Amino acid sequence: MTTHVDAPIRDEPDRTQVISLPPPTETHVLPAVRMPLTARGTTMAQRHASWLPRMWPLALAFTVVLGVTWLLSVKSTGPLGPVVTIIWTYPVIGTVIGLAGAVITRRRLRRDRLTAADDQIIKCNDRLVVVVPTIGRHDTYPALDRVVRSYITYLPECFSKLRVDVVIEEGCEAGGKIRELAAVSRYIRVVTVPKGYRTENGTRFKARANHYAHELRMAQHEDRDDVWVLHMDDDTGVGLDTAIALARLIEQQRTLGDDAKHLAQGILTYPREHARSGLSWLADALRPIADVTVYSAFTGGGTPLAGVHGELLLVRASVEAEIGWDFGPDAIVEDAQFALIFSRRYPGRSAWFAGRCYGASPATVRDFFRQRERWAWGLVGLALNDQIPLRDRLYIGYSILTWVTSPLQHLGFVMLLGALLGSYDTVPITLAVLPIWALNMAYAVWLYSEGLRINVSVSRRARYKWWEGVTVILLIPVFALMEGIGAVRGLYRYLRGGQQAFVVIAKPV
Repeated sequence: MTTHVDAPIRDEPDRTQVISLPPPTETHVLPAVRMPLTARGTTMAQRHASWLPRMWPLALAFTVVLGVTWLLSVKSTGPLGPVVTIIWTYPVIGTVIGLAGAVITRRRLRRDRLTAADDQIIKCNDRLVVVVPTIGRHDTYPALDRVVRSYITYLPECFSKLRVDVVIEEGCEAGGKIRELAAVSRYIRVVTVPKGYRTENGTRFKARANHYAHELRMAQHEDRDDVWVLHMDDDTGVGLDTAIALARLIEQQRTLGDDAKHLAQGILTYPREHARSGLSWLADALRPIADVTVYSAFTGGGTPLAGVHGELLLVRASVEAEIGWDFGPDAIVEDAQFALIFSRRYPGRSAWFAGRCYGASPATVRDFFRQRERWAWGLVGLALNDQIPLRDRLYIGYSILTWVTSPLQHLGFVMLLGALLGSYDTVPITLAVLPIWALNMAYAVWLYSEGLRINVSVSRRARYKWWEGVTVILLIPVFALMEGIGAVRGLYRYLRGGQQAFVVIAKPV
């Protein structure tokens, strides 16, 4: 099924014009062809049924690091002392919030499992609309094909009212293939954004596509409380466990009354088989654990002030209709901006759930840098956006400051600075900060090791290899440098000014 809204001729090219949408009509989901459910999907749901974030490796790492640093420290300090005291202590705020989120996650999972098993099929009566914007290039199509087929395979197990909207730009190079994919099942609808479409605020890129699909749903009377919109990226699929977690969360809201949630976020993971670059895959161990820690603390606490990511983002359609995606031409981290606006309008109304989605790490290290650069570029602009109240962007501001200054915290930079100062003594000005340093270091080790464990658990070959655990820990200085370089490049692009760019990396799997 293809929806194409023709653009009227623009009489005044220099003025923003909103393209009219079709007359409001009720949209019905037609009988659809379902893909067969695979045994692997059932196995994955069962595999996640007993998962909890482990805390003992963190305690062990903290004890070892604190003991070693305490034994090697002396009472005197050198010229590096004041510098390292600040830069190695500063990240503790993020560490404490992340640890709190991990503890909350453990408690939440144990509580939820008292009422239902993680692999128990739940039927949901509300309508689910999956929105998948894609640039529609040939190098992104293979991943799109994979993820769309996962939606029509697993989501119908829990959702009888389902539609998958693949949002493309008019004239995109893989448009023909995408329409052929849509013919596989009537669950799939291709929504074509006309080239002449302009939002009121001149929004561009992915946010523009999201806003077009959002306006189309409103025109079709789908901006209702019983309609939920699931935002996904074109390289991120789902499993049976995803469908179960989504259905359980939505059904729970029926009994909560005025305390019902309107937005929720799950866990973004990276199966081994979707990775082209082993180094990028190991570096992305940091991403799933962020959902278990920081996002669990903020989004799970009701107010997503840490932002959200664009995958596995569930929003009630009636609430999305009030916010929209028309954030202006500079919006390139539209998901985080949506979260901050939601936090202000609906405090306490977001949730976290344990469902997983399955993405792909950047295919090359170069793509890794480009991806991080775009994120940092957009987040710096968001943190400095005075149209959003300062209190709502404080944590994102703190996080981006920690990120862009991370190269200054790197041991290599500290040693270089020590060479210039003529002293390599990194003893702090007070030994009282040593436990904080140990906690920050242990937390970093735990993030990568536990994140790797999550990514391994969602892989086809789910056997944890001891040498991978050792490798990911030894490579933490390399990963920190990779993250830092991407962030600094993003900061440079923001400070230099000029045209914003939404970089879409290749997605070959």
